[in-house]
Amino acid sequence: MMTPFQTLISVTALQTALQSVLSDTHILDCRARLGEPGFGAEAYASGHIPGAQRGDLDTDFASIPGAGGRHPLPRAESLVQKCRAWGINDASQVVVYDDMGGLFAARAWWLLRWLGHADVAVLDGGWPAWLAANGASETQTPAPAKGNFSRRPSLTRVVTADDLLARPPRGLLDARAEERFAGIREPIDHTAGHIPGARCVPATGNLDATQHFLPPAALAARFVQSNEALDKTMAAEGVTPDCVCYCGSGVTAAHNILAMRLAGFGEPALYPGSWSEWIEDPARPIATGT
Repeated sequence: MMTPFQTLISVTALQTALQSVLSDTHILDCRARLGEPGFGAEAYASGHIPGAQRGDLDTDFASIPGAGGRHPLPRAESLVQKCRAWGINDASQVVVYDDMGGLFAARAWWLLRWLGHADVAVLDGGWPAWLAANGASETQTPAPAKGNFSRRPSLTRVVTADDLLARPPRGLLDARAEERFAGIREPIDHTAGHIPGARCVPATGNLDATQHFLPPAALAARFVQSNEALDKTMAAEGVTPDCVCYCGSGVTAAHNILAMRLAGFGEPALYPGSWSEWIEDPARPIATGT
């Protein structure tokens, strides 16, 4: 039986898994672009990893935008039913990928963990790495048998805006670009700035020039340097840091959560509504600058 992958999986390992007749591996194509709702479907239709099914950021991995932000968490039962329709079983290895170094796929990784599924991994390097390794592609959509996926105890932690106001965490990490964090430029949301007390750790900095994740030591250094509250004592397996990750809408924040797991830290919490929810209440404080 194949050893399960629960953070990253390499192209080579995925190719090996797909060659095994005993493998119960399911692949989700999570390619997306913010503000371009049709991008993912077009990318998938033009070619995808054989057997992959498409997971849509806006309709599968989020609920209707509004006061809860641009990408509120989907209804848990709706996502459970979607996983079953994709053919995913409780014992399945799930692999998620995109073409942006996992910036969107990490949302799917986090959501399946939210539903209690541990054996889910982001394809390191994503679609570009698959093509670079001469990986095959297809354009047809699979029609799998219905899976038995079920919701189990969550493997993640979630905090709300009220939680942050009532008890600010020792570490509050913002995954957006520095100019958005500082309030210099805000191309997406109607108000610029960041949550007071936060530190900026852009998710794009978790990747090298080839869109692969940095080595664990380099990732650990990023987070420790950005927040002194994250020290060596928090890097032990099972130690839960008093740390919350957020971004614009709870998508790229999951990338920082994955990076912290790779760096050896316990899993931080996610503020799903993130900045796009925070700014919907004018009573919530806002900071600018670095």
